[in-house]
Amino acid sequence: MSILNPAIECMSREEMTKLQSQRLQSAVKHEYDNVPFYRKRMDEAGVKPEHILGIEDLHLLPFTVKDDLREGFPLGLLAVPKEQIVRIQGSSGTLGNPILVGYTAGDIEIWTEMVARALTALGCRKDSIVQVAYGYGLFTGGLGLHQAASRLEAMVIPMSSGNTQRQLIMMRELGTTVLCCTPSYAAFLGETARDMGILSQLKLKSGCFGGEPWSEKMRQNLEGLLNIDARDIYGLSEIAGPGVSFECEEKNGLHINEDHVIAEIIDPESGEKLPYGASGELVMTTITKTGQPMIRYRTRDICTLDNQSCSCGRTTIRMGRLTGRTDDMLIIRGVNVFPGQIESVLAGVSEVAPHYLLVADREASVDKLEVRVELTEDMFSDTVGQIQSISNTIASQIKSVVGIQADVKIVPPRSLPRSEGKTKRVLDNRRV
Repeated sequence: MSILNPAIECMSREEMTKLQSQRLQSAVKHEYDNVPFYRKRMDEAGVKPEHILGIEDLHLLPFTVKDDLREGFPLGLLAVPKEQIVRIQGSSGTLGNPILVGYTAGDIEIWTEMVARALTALGCRKDSIVQVAYGYGLFTGGLGLHQAASRLEAMVIPMSSGNTQRQLIMMRELGTTVLCCTPSYAAFLGETARDMGILSQLKLKSGCFGGEPWSEKMRQNLEGLLNIDARDIYGLSEIAGPGVSFECEEKNGLHINEDHVIAEIIDPESGEKLPYGASGELVMTTITKTGQPMIRYRTRDICTLDNQSCSCGRTTIRMGRLTGRTDDMLIIRGVNVFPGQIESVLAGVSEVAPHYLLVADREASVDKLEVRVELTEDMFSDTVGQIQSISNTIASQIKSVVGIQADVKIVPPRSLPRSEGKTKRVLDNRRV
C-alpha cells in the first residue's frame, strides 16, 4: 500500500512497536545531542536518552507546545546545521511570531511518502488529474499534496486557493478528477459551480479534504453536491504537514503513518495519557524527522485513537475525526463548549446545512452563546413558525448535549462567510 514499502501499513502490532521503539531511541538521542532546548528539558525532567528503551517509556519525556517554537523563532529547535535545511514551512503567525519548521531533503522525502499513501488510498493513479486548491507558500497544504501527486506521476494543477471561477473553469476544461482543498472551500466551489450551471460538466471522482475539522454531515453534503468520494486527511507543519494520517475506503477513522509518527491521547488539563477510545488532546512524536523533530508535541486537537483492526487490511492505529481544538473551546457560564459538540447536534437536523458560527458575548456580566445556522436551500421557503420550531428543536438538543441554553439563530442559505482556507467557526466577542 505504501509506494515505497507496501508491507509497512500491514505490520503486526508487535512488529510496529519494535520498529517505533528502535526509531524513538535514535530520535531521542539525536534531539538530546543536537537541540539545546530538548537537552535542557530532558535534563530538568531527569531523563537521559539511555532511559528510553521503547515506546513504553514515552511518558517520561517532556511535552513540547506551540509557544516553544514561537520563543525559539526563527529556527531555534533545529537539530541539524542550517546548511542541511532545504525548505522552510510553517504558519502565518497571526498571534505572534510565525511557527517556522525546517525540513531536510530526507524530511521532504518522508513527508512526500506519507501524503502519497493518502492519495493512493483515495485511488489516485498516474492517469489522475489532481487540482490542488490548498494555499501554497508557508502553509504546508499546497506543496504537500503537490509533491505527492507528482511522485505518483499524476497530472497536477497547482491552482492554490482563491479565484473560484477560474478554479472551476480549469476544473472543467482540464477534466480534474481529484480535488484537494479544505472541505469548506470544496462546498463553496460546488455551490458556485451550481450557480454557474457547470456542475454536471465536471469530471471529479474524489476529494482529499483537510485543514479544518469537518463532520459526517459535511461529507454527505460534499459527496451529494459534487458526486465524489470525499476523504479526510490530517497533518500539521510542526510534525510534517498533511499526510500524518488519512482515511481509507472504510471511512472509519484516519490511519496514522505510525512508522514515522507516534500518537498519544492525553487529558488536556492533567497531561495524563488516556486509553484507546477516550477523547482527549492528540500528542505526536516524530521518529524519522531529522531537521526539526518534535517530542510529544501537543497539537491542541481533540479526538480519539482506535487500535482495532480495519477491514481495509491496514493495521495502523486510527484517529477519530477531530471534534475541536482546546484553543477553540469556549467557557460559557462555567461550562466547556467545543464546536464539535454543537456540530454533532446540527448533524442530526436535516433542515439545516453543515455551516454554522458560534458567537460568544457578554451582557450585564453574563456570558451568552449564539449559534448561527444556515437553512438548506429547499427549506428556505418555510414559514416563520416552521423556522422557529427548527430553532427551538436545536436549542433543546444543545442544552441536552452541552448543558447550557443557547440562542439559536436560523439564517438564510449561504449567508454565513465562506473561506478559501480554514473556515472560522468561533467568534468570541468577549476577547475583543
